[in-house]
Amino acid sequence: MNGWTVEQIASKAARDIPNGAHVNLGIGQPERVADFLPNGREIVLHSENGILGMGPKPVSGAEDGELINAGKKPVTLLDGGSFFHHADSFAMIRGRHIDICIMGAFEVSMAGDLANWSTGKDGIPAVGGAMDLAIGARSVRVITSHVTRKGQHKLLTALSLPATAAAIVDRIYTDLAVLDPKGDHFLVIETAPGIGSKLLAELTGAPIRFEGRG
Repeated sequence: MNGWTVEQIASKAARDIPNGAHVNLGIGQPERVADFLPNGREIVLHSENGILGMGPKPVSGAEDGELINAGKKPVTLLDGGSFFHHADSFAMIRGRHIDICIMGAFEVSMAGDLANWSTGKDGIPAVGGAMDLAIGARSVRVITSHVTRKGQHKLLTALSLPATAAAIVDRIYTDLAVLDPKGDHFLVIETAPGIGSKLLAELTGAPIRFEGRG
């Protein structure tokens, strides 16, 4: 089964960010979006550990061990960038000063409910700042694989894992498609090359409809 690479997914998510937006990038795959921001578009990246004006990852050998994002990955700082206390960073989030948050996910429901942590054996042991970001950002977008490594559905009619937040996801970017939760179905905006409607329906645990097909 073919699909988009992690770089192609990040590039698609980056191209959907409007000019002038303040954007938080979650830990994991969303961090890659910083490397694909469109030229000529002013996008201000925020990291919850206290950075505004974050740039892409540094070239090999130019890493600064004291300049990292929330995922402890080396980053760069653009001209005019700033650092501040963790509490001030969350004041920005809770005060709804972040336009877009791009997060990872274990599950997303067709209503836009998000689960990106788990109390299970192999799960992330705490929700961390995800709950604040999910509620505080004006728009929440998700980057995730379409199914788990075991082939289980991640896009569902209803969550099976603890919810991070309800009805907050606006758009999902997977290796197979770009989709929007619509309440009673997922609206398919675009599919990866070679991914047909029948296959996508089989790999999605909820009804899907295709944009422009009624």
